[in-house]
Amino acid sequence: MNHVPMSDNESSPPAEWDCRPQLAAEAREATYGFLAGLYPTPSAHTAQNLVLVVSELVTNALRHAGDVSSLRLRADRQSLQIVVDDPSSAQPQDRTPDLTGRTGGFGWPMIQRLAQRVTVRARPGGGKTIRAVLAR
Repeated sequence: MNHVPMSDNESSPPAEWDCRPQLAAEAREATYGFLAGLYPTPSAHTAQNLVLVVSELVTNALRHAGDVSSLRLRADRQSLQIVVDDPSSAQPQDRTPDLTGRTGGFGWPMIQRLAQRVTVRARPGGGKTIRAVLAR
């Protein structure tokens, strides 16, 4: 993991964290570590939303693409950005949530509700990049 903390200096670079989680739990742990290094600290509500979006994006990549190529977290004064690369070119699909809990369907709509902006882009060598931006 690569981590650059954010200082209180206005001219300091944005905080960044890069990793390649193999489990959603690893992604959540990395996100908590990232949040611990931020100054000023985001509100508890914002931190909770960040952890939830990261967990859902990584879970979706593992479930539907079979792998997470990378997870990048970045913070600046106005926003928190999550970037997940995976090896699948398949676009995320809205589907009817399964209330029995067997096949999911809740994560992608939740990501879209919690984030200010979500983009999905094909990567030149294959796969895709999903970027979600939350207000800081």
